[in-house]
Amino acid sequence: MTRRHASIDILLAAALALPLSALAAGQAAAREVVQLRDARYHPGTIVIRTGERRLYLVTSGGEAIRYTIAVGKAGKQWRGVKYVEEMQVDPAWSPPASVKRDNPRLPDVIPGGSPRNPMGARVIGLGPGGEYAIHGTNMPGTIGTAASYGCFRMHNQDVADLYARVRMGTPVVVLP
Repeated sequence: MTRRHASIDILLAAALALPLSALAAGQAAAREVVQLRDARYHPGTIVIRTGERRLYLVTSGGEAIRYTIAVGKAGKQWRGVKYVEEMQVDPAWSPPASVKRDNPRLPDVIPGGSPRNPMGARVIGLGPGGEYAIHGTNMPGTIGTAASYGCFRMHNQDVADLYARVRMGTPVVVLP
């Protein structure tokens, strides 16, 4: 093979590998550091923009870590301010009555760590009331869509990253 052909082969291989590596990175984590366009939130605050299907963890210096999320289905979305009131690793899940009505065959409890558990690797429970949470998922294809009963789903790697960065009492601001 000539030197010219070897160079073309290397460039072609790199061009073909790029989209695959970008896809793999997107599946592994959907987070990035971005400039925060709204300076009224203090570092440590979680801001969810439902219409964007994004969650922002405000950091210092006018920046935030942005994560892609799944949001509530039509009629299940909400807005307001809640606070982190629960944090669990590999949580068990008891389907709420509204979910059981739609899926009566669900068991009363799905153990933590089970591949059938829709809460994924971590749960960050929001209160008062405890009916909503930021959590992982066993359905990563729903990230970026309106798919939940009002919770915010994240890739498991992303919710583990967020979990490590937040504390009990962290404010969570949910905007349209």
